[in-house]
Amino acid sequence: MRRFLIRAGLAVLVVLIGAALYLCLWPVPIKAAAWSAPSPPGYVGAHASNTRLSGLGRIEVAGQFGPEHIAIGPDGDVYAAMTSGAIIRMHPDGSDQRIFARTGGRVLGFAFDADGRMIASDAMAGLLAITADGETSVLTNHVGVDDPIGYANSVVVAKDGAIYFTDSSTRFAPSVWGSTLEASVLDVLEQSATGRVLAYDPKSGTTRIVAHGLSFANGIALSADERSLFVNETGRYRIWKIDPDAKDLDVASGSPEALVLVDNLPGYPDNLMRGRDGRIWVGLFRPRNPAADSLADKPFIREILLRLPRSMLPLGKPYGHVFAIDESGRVVEDLQDPTGAYPETTGATETDTRLFIHSLHADAIGWLPR
Repeated sequence: MRRFLIRAGLAVLVVLIGAALYLCLWPVPIKAAAWSAPSPPGYVGAHASNTRLSGLGRIEVAGQFGPEHIAIGPDGDVYAAMTSGAIIRMHPDGSDQRIFARTGGRVLGFAFDADGRMIASDAMAGLLAITADGETSVLTNHVGVDDPIGYANSVVVAKDGAIYFTDSSTRFAPSVWGSTLEASVLDVLEQSATGRVLAYDPKSGTTRIVAHGLSFANGIALSADERSLFVNETGRYRIWKIDPDAKDLDVASGSPEALVLVDNLPGYPDNLMRGRDGRIWVGLFRPRNPAADSLADKPFIREILLRLPRSMLPLGKPYGHVFAIDESGRVVEDLQDPTGAYPETTGATETDTRLFIHSLHADAIGWLPR
């Protein structure tokens, strides 16, 4: 009996040592960096908890889900980029649904230029142009010769034709890591802040870096006078105001060309969309998790988390939340659904009659009457 107990104890010890070695030494793809996370504010003040986003209307989209980005085209139709890689087109009431284009990748943001072309950021393929008949071509997928654009995300087109878009991470490309979600999880856990804002000149066909040093650069919008860009930094819960004429600017340099407009948001900001009457709509696809913030200055622990099942990552609970700011960063509307019935709200598109709600994984397009 004693011999059996000794053997059993040794077996348990071997298992524990093996588990410890696995958790501490097994290779992971990130090199986590320490950073200082602000204390989560919770749902207070302008973001006091409410239920104004509850009870959304639904536009069912047969065989499709994940309307990550929604915009109104020059023809007045609603366009939505879906998880399948398809971009669907429909009337604002949801009728006459059809496939507008298939890029073969995953479009995360798009806008329309003066010629009516859709300019799309495809996380797998780069910056695309899509004609009215759905013909797709690549505008750019590199900065210079040897600097690939690995995670094109959101895009806006200026009146002079200049195209500004975000490249969320130069470390983790969705085409390499299997999905936009996996690449984004790796980037936010690592916190190496390699996200950037890029500008494409359609006249010269060249791409330049406007600004870099962002922890997962995401949604982008232009100010009314087009002298400023508003950019969501998902990994650090804030919105930047950046000079579009800046050249390869490090946002951490303290330059007045890049200023934090809104800081310490209660969730992870995703899309930015200009609405009516000067409003800029922001989507928070998940609330913050205090456990995740507590690990900001513990990079080794964040690396250990990647050795565990993804279900054990400290993600916030489902919670629907979109809000609107003015150009000074003041919150002018705030809509929430604490139940998270419409999951992972990534943004909002406003017309004179409806507010369409974007989502990372919803099986329908949500909307509210205006």
